[in-house]
Amino acid sequence: MTSTFIRHELKAFWRSKNTGKSIAIRIVMGILILYLLINVLVLGFFLDKVLIKLFPAEDIVVSFCGIILIYYLSDLFMRLQLQDLPTLRVQPYLQLPVKRNSLVRYLAFTALLSVFNLWPFILFVPFVLKIVATDSGGITALAFIISIAGLTVFNNYLALYIKRKANLNGWIFLIAAAVIIVIGLSDFLWHLISIRKISYLFFGHLINHPILALLPVLLGVLMYYLNFLYLKQNLYLEELGSRSASSYKSSTEYPLLNRFGRVGDLAGNEIKLILRNKRSRSALIMGLFFMFYGLIFYGNPKLGGSESYKVFVGMFMTGIFIINYGQFMFSWQASHFDGLLVSKISFSDFLKAKYLLFTIVSSGFFLLTTPYVYFGWRTLMIHFVMYVWNIGVNTTIVLFFANRNYKRIDLSRGAAFNWEGVGGNQWILSLPLILTPYVIYGPFALFGHADIALALLAITGLVFIFTRSFWIKQLEADFYTKRYKIAEGFRNK
Repeated sequence: MTSTFIRHELKAFWRSKNTGKSIAIRIVMGILILYLLINVLVLGFFLDKVLIKLFPAEDIVVSFCGIILIYYLSDLFMRLQLQDLPTLRVQPYLQLPVKRNSLVRYLAFTALLSVFNLWPFILFVPFVLKIVATDSGGITALAFIISIAGLTVFNNYLALYIKRKANLNGWIFLIAAAVIIVIGLSDFLWHLISIRKISYLFFGHLINHPILALLPVLLGVLMYYLNFLYLKQNLYLEELGSRSASSYKSSTEYPLLNRFGRVGDLAGNEIKLILRNKRSRSALIMGLFFMFYGLIFYGNPKLGGSESYKVFVGMFMTGIFIINYGQFMFSWQASHFDGLLVSKISFSDFLKAKYLLFTIVSSGFFLLTTPYVYFGWRTLMIHFVMYVWNIGVNTTIVLFFANRNYKRIDLSRGAAFNWEGVGGNQWILSLPLILTPYVIYGPFALFGHADIALALLAITGLVFIFTRSFWIKQLEADFYTKRYKIAEGFRNK
């Protein structure tokens, strides 16, 4: 049955309208992955020398045993961000006499075909054969390789299990990522625990007791079985429909959105879309990482007393979500865009929900930048001015270009090396977003009137906010002239 599934997927690939583009992307990705694998292989061969330089006072095998768990912890974090879920269009097979166990086994098997499962072998096996086998014998070396294989399988299926659960509840992903970050900080920042000591506690004993290699194998088997059960329990068409209906209330379950009525419903649904899907969620997570962007500039004596860079940094930090997520606006709904066109949803409400979403997220990001008051109250004031500019002007610019975006995005695909939806529209959009504030700020700042420039930026942002209903009407009228062209673009898979 596995060969049948593979044959069907190959036919679907070759019959797709975007086969040529997909092949080109896969070739580029293959070259990049091959280059990375070669680099990791070189690092694996010289890992002993690297460990001697990093831990000169320790025995090389002891230091090696100490880094293994650190690697797998970082590996799990990277998998949560980058590893794709194995996909198969399951629904057609559920109506045919195909055993569910066969479907689940195929999905579980394809989950192992990930480049992440190659890294630990390429990195650690050369060291094991070169050092461990020489010092402790072939049986111990084999025990290490088996342990590495077991932990790799465990990490593989644990990451997939978390991501599948996160598809139903986006908070699970955030909690899992937060736990990994807290564990890392507890070691490297707060020094409450030592991951290296915990790692050596197991792998150090493995040298004298090779039978312990069965423990990672059992963990891997257990994680595989949990994934198997979870997939098997969710392969019924009826259950898929009823579970989604019973597990999720109306989007007004977000108390903040209750007062906005239907607009709040639409904004809440968009928040769920962001949290449930990897690529949209990455736009939010990237925005959180960019909260540290100001540290690169602020306090840098080379920048002198100029404030022009603060305008850029303030706009970037408070508006990064508008830029990252907004550049693909409407493409996020590509899979059900035809349904939106014929639904009773007013497009003006649809646009208001976008404005509301951007305002909420940008407000949160502005609050996260308040610690930069350490660099002076004026820095915080510039952040606030650019926050007003973002929710007023940049949001409108993003939605204007959304009416000219015809590129589809498949939310089932991951974010890593995924250029789907990227086109010339995104590059053109970046120019007005970045340059427009400097059209106002630049001339006044050049002649020493930075305060007037900042005041004009704030006033312009406020004018756009107070005239938002006017802009929504203009955007709605513009949309109705292009809606069928947008829909046609979204249908091209």
